[in-house]
Amino acid sequence: MPFPDLTQPELGAYQSNVEMPADFASFWEATIAEARAIGGDISIVPAETTLKAVEVFDVTFPGFGGHPIKGWLVLPANRTGKLPLLVQYLGYGGGRGFPHEQLHWAASGYAYFRMDTRGQGSSWSTGGTPDPVGTTPSIPGMMTKGILDKNDYYYRRVFTDAVRAIDAMLAQDFVDAERIAVCGGSQGGGISLAVAGVDPRVKAVMPDVPFLCDYRRALAKAGRDPYGEIVRFLAQHRDKKEAVFETLNYFDGVNFARQSKAAALFSVALMDDICPSSTVYGAFNAYAGVDKRIEEYEYNNHEGGQAFQDRAQMLWLGQRFT
Repeated sequence: MPFPDLTQPELGAYQSNVEMPADFASFWEATIAEARAIGGDISIVPAETTLKAVEVFDVTFPGFGGHPIKGWLVLPANRTGKLPLLVQYLGYGGGRGFPHEQLHWAASGYAYFRMDTRGQGSSWSTGGTPDPVGTTPSIPGMMTKGILDKNDYYYRRVFTDAVRAIDAMLAQDFVDAERIAVCGGSQGGGISLAVAGVDPRVKAVMPDVPFLCDYRRALAKAGRDPYGEIVRFLAQHRDKKEAVFETLNYFDGVNFARQSKAAALFSVALMDDICPSSTVYGAFNAYAGVDKRIEEYEYNNHEGGQAFQDRAQMLWLGQRFT
């Protein structure tokens, strides 16, 4: 297939024109403070598995609104001392799946937590966390739920859940608070960028072919959903364009990137027609942290680097957390 978007050297020079709302930082500070004030109980229960080299726990923690959010916690067996924490967020439509599906982080000596995504978990992997919040008229899917008001938008809840996941893990005595990393692919990459942009406790972020970046350009360039959900919404709600983009500016990975100082390892696929390469570079080029790198997969679509990127992440993070 032909390259669907920019290639080098244009990508390296691309600068997103996403607007930063004046109250961006205060909006997120207030949102997270509100969730923390509501509080809630954390449940960590041993999971029934046949795994012997790791310990697995079924976790429920309070997210946005105190809503119960699920996740898997996987720890190295026979661990000693405090462990670096790696929190992973998931791609669009997926859920936390089964605990045996991702073992390389615990096997590498990390406390590994995979957060379920509220209201998802029925497309490519299973989940168990509902989203109890209603919504205004929207296109089926998640991208337009509450999109006319930043306070009601679906990703306000998800991004808050993601920060609260770190809160829940830091309440445990086996986690080293000075070695916290977040990662994820596609939607999970966008969530990880958001967390790194609002939570200074995060020391490293690894957004893999990140979604939820540079929305205006993404809507014009993406050849496949999920960005198409917003396009179809705007095709019907012709008078709502400015309200939609006013909301999306509070949830754009470019703006979170402008705020983050954590070390960052991005990845991009130049044949990606779901998350166009320029939208990823829009966030990468805006990224405020000085320790940043991007891995390019020239002939890949949205699958990106897969095991190649896993290997790159393990090597890169190991250099910073040892």
